[in-house]
Amino acid sequence: MPTILVADDNADLRRTMEIWLIRLGFQVLTVSNGIEAVEAVCVQKPALILMDMNMPVMDGWTATCELKNDANTREVPILALTAYSLPGDQARCIAAGCDACLAKPVDFDVLAAQIHSILASRFKTF
Repeated sequence: MPTILVADDNADLRRTMEIWLIRLGFQVLTVSNGIEAVEAVCVQKPALILMDMNMPVMDGWTATCELKNDANTREVPILALTAYSLPGDQARCIAAGCDACLAKPVDFDVLAAQIHSILASRFKTF
């Protein structure tokens, strides 16, 4: 099964997402900020990143831009998870390089459908 990287500074949400994704059959990596996310992607090459956009040290916006500007990591899809829900925030996520955007609090049914859609387009056998 594919590996998903969860990048979020909220430890409780990271753990919840990890348990939920493992139950769905995924391998999971977790990190707490954008710098750790960039480093993990360069080493591990996950199939998908669930990126919190508001993190300390390096935010998700910056991490996404760095990953999408690197030829070695630009193909890894990024699903933004953000508490920002103002008009234009989804467009800002896409402009930063995210492949999709979901508002927090996360609806796990919607998230599962989004993950499936992204991975199905990337892996023909998913």
